Amino acid sequence: MKNLILLIPLLPFLGFLINGLFRKYLAKGLIGIIGSGVILGSFLISLYAFLNLGKFTGEKIISSSAKILGNPVLRYFDFIHVGTLRIPFAFQIDQLSTLFLLIITGVGFLIHVYSTAYMHEEKREHFGRYFAYLNLFVFSMLLLVMGANFVIMFIGWEGVGLCSYLLIGYWFKNVDYTKAAKKAFVMNRIGDLGFLLAVFWLIAKLGSTSFSEVLTAGAIDRLSATDITGITLLLFLGATGKSAQIPLYTWLPDAMAGPTPVSALIHAATMVTAGIYMIARSNVLFSAAPVTMNVIAIIGAATAFLAATIALRQNDIKKVLAYSTVSQLGYMFLALGTGAYVAAVFHVMTHAFFKALLFLGSGSVIHAVSGNQDIRSMGGLRKKLPITYLTFLIGCLAIAGIAPFAGFFSKDAILLSAFATNKVLYAVGLFTAALTAFYMFRLLFVTFGGSFRGTEEQAHHIHESPAAMTIPLIVLAILSIVGGFVGIPELFMHGGERLSEYLAPVVASKELHVAHATEWILVILTTVIALAAIAVAWMRYRNYREEKETPVAKVLENKWYVDELYEAVFVRPLNKLGAFVNTVIEKGTIDAMVNGVGRAVNYGGRQLRWLQSGQVGSYVLLMVISMVIFFVLQLFLRK
Repeated sequence: MKNLILLIPLLPFLGFLINGLFRKYLAKGLIGIIGSGVILGSFLISLYAFLNLGKFTGEKIISSSAKILGNPVLRYFDFIHVGTLRIPFAFQIDQLSTLFLLIITGVGFLIHVYSTAYMHEEKREHFGRYFAYLNLFVFSMLLLVMGANFVIMFIGWEGVGLCSYLLIGYWFKNVDYTKAAKKAFVMNRIGDLGFLLAVFWLIAKLGSTSFSEVLTAGAIDRLSATDITGITLLLFLGATGKSAQIPLYTWLPDAMAGPTPVSALIHAATMVTAGIYMIARSNVLFSAAPVTMNVIAIIGAATAFLAATIALRQNDIKKVLAYSTVSQLGYMFLALGTGAYVAAVFHVMTHAFFKALLFLGSGSVIHAVSGNQDIRSMGGLRKKLPITYLTFLIGCLAIAGIAPFAGFFSKDAILLSAFATNKVLYAVGLFTAALTAFYMFRLLFVTFGGSFRGTEEQAHHIHESPAAMTIPLIVLAILSIVGGFVGIPELFMHGGERLSEYLAPVVASKELHVAHATEWILVILTTVIALAAIAVAWMRYRNYREEKETPVAKVLENKWYVDELYEAVFVRPLNKLGAFVNTVIEKGTIDAMVNGVGRAVNYGGRQLRWLQSGQVGSYVLLMVISMVIFFVLQLFLRK
């Protein structure tokens, strides 16, 4: 079993090596089969581990891990052993990791299958390079999730950062795309520094990074309040980079430069969920840091609201979904900050279904209209793309939180936790939910409703996507419908809360002291508000007309000018500082000293070479002069 678990990350890594090394020689069909097949293999092994780890009953969870997997920590070898510090290369296979394994490999497999059709026009070597990057991305994310300590997690953490750089800049001949890739890489490094400092802090105080030793009540007791707050804030800084929270969120919308399946992989099932996973995994540590929890909740709510307002006026179909992702991640951090770790994990799962569906649906639309991404020049696609339209509609209903779609239950759990913790945070979350429903159905109506507004040539080529693209859409649509029932609350069904029970050994559940009558009122309120927002969007956009350019709309369209602010406050000053250091310190001081030494030696050599001119007369003259100097010194300076 231990070796079988090792195959989960190893298969995608083998796919990376095969497709990467032999991309110029393998046929595109074989590349697609290898790239998708290794992810399917990882999914099947993950499913086997999940089914044998725990099984649901009506009242409690029965864990079979002791019989099949033994200790949930599977140790392979010592990765670092210096003095008393021992950091093993080990995997932790428990309830939380197996759930994430299923999400990553399951949704990842569908995205790989979709990619075989979406990227079919690429040249063979680039097609192979694309699938090699995808496989490496999944390998890194699996390593992050399976790691039994913060160091192995950090290796995967850095791996997904590298792969995001490679995939966002996949079309590297486009300068804007390479700039977007560099932006993502640099902003993630800022967060990664916080993560790394937290790991060093843990090693300094506890002498270990293993979850089984660090995330225990005994270890928490050995840390001071300052230690706990400092470590958790630094870990949260790392999470803000990977999971795109204020102030490190601006890289994520620019990540749309990559191919659409890449956007689905980054935004739905892998990279952006890393921060949520890390905090959920470290819930024992974070629960002991109330200051950090408040910071997480406030930043999560602020990010959810800010991104939702920006999405209201975006006209690039992928940019709308990108800011939607940032907003939904804010929801997850709101849940984490209010102690609802299970609700955050639940929303990660449902979000993976409907956001992957929406991104792949947008890719189907872009594919149909010859690469155009501006929704203002779309419209009238409902009849020509029936499968894409229906599945996209399901995704919109799920993200809007309409019952019984997946997003309804997870969103309700987050808002309920916010209501029980802080009414202001609840109000922000509720208003953001209304904005979400409005901008998603604005996107739906403008894209699929009315009449086609593109060119005649585009209209002539509009067609439904091939089966390799529509089948993943259908599967994800089904998951977006039924996925929410995994965590259906007790309020709706006796014997509910099974996800909480399943995750109980790893993730602490928050007890909410809210009356059932109040819960029903909150559920009805959120549903009515979402339906009202959809109705407003329908009345405004069912027949698209150009939107008025108001000052507020201009601010939203320009994303609150945050990028311009960062450019003015950080980028330009740093560039000027770099130019100063390069000109004055590097060239004017360091290079001048080094080059001066070289010039002095060169000059001295040129002068001394006259001593060896090869002319006998010069040698005799120098000998005579030397003898004269010698006698002068002897006669006049001798004491």
